[in-house]
Amino acid sequence: MPALVNISDVPVVERQHARAGLFHSQSLLGGREGSKDNFYVQLSQLHNDFFSPRHRHNFDQVRVQLVGDASFTRDGVMRPGMIGYFPEGVYYGPQENAGESKTLVLQFGGASGSGYISEERFQQGVEELKQFGTFEKGVFHRPKEGGGRKNQDAYEAVWEHIHGRKLEYPKSEHGEPVFMDPQAVAWQDEPGAAGVRRKLLGVFSARATRISVLGIAPGATATLAPHSLAFVFSGRGTAGGGEWRPHALLRTEGEAQALQAAEESEVLEIQIPPLERASA
Repeated sequence: MPALVNISDVPVVERQHARAGLFHSQSLLGGREGSKDNFYVQLSQLHNDFFSPRHRHNFDQVRVQLVGDASFTRDGVMRPGMIGYFPEGVYYGPQENAGESKTLVLQFGGASGSGYISEERFQQGVEELKQFGTFEKGVFHRPKEGGGRKNQDAYEAVWEHIHGRKLEYPKSEHGEPVFMDPQAVAWQDEPGAAGVRRKLLGVFSARATRISVLGIAPGATATLAPHSLAFVFSGRGTAGGGEWRPHALLRTEGEAQALQAAEESEVLEIQIPPLERASA
């Protein structure tokens, strides 16, 4: 049976973070701490006081814009319905908001094998580093011997504190984030699945992360690939005995899973093959 989370069942909490501005989130699913395949999915809600400087990470991200616009300045603007792939090692931003914004954010270990720090461990690292300096607008400031201060990206500072070594950023086949608008992509019938269509948005990195949208007619059955995360844009149905509705999140592991639609549905599927398979 796939993991199934309906967002309406998850509380909204105000959470501290290393950037600037008010931040609300709903924690949806996470992986295993310490694993190179670790991941974290949350629904983040930002406001017009949010700011994040231009920075990069050593993990991959997929963002799904649901409400409002998310501006990444020189990289472009994600509008409702758009999907963004943010490769490990690639700079993006600065990010700022003109109003309320809701975004589904998936962060996961990329093809480099650098892994991903869980949200809980990251927050612990933030608190530990406050003994040595301060966080301000996404930057960690610490005093330097002889006067002045050293400025470092907040995530980078926390990562180096946790691991005790310098963060080396992996290279990517992309020089900037990839923004995708599913409305601009044509449907293709899914072979062997009556009433099911697919929009393939892209396959990314040596890990072969595949991002696509499934269209499922009432009464039809679509198959989620193994090692996938699926987000319901619209519609209702069942999977493995559980009921899903708009903005539900499903996860499959080593086996494919069937989605039975009770009404016209659209579902985002993000397939992330295990790292050992990708490297092979």
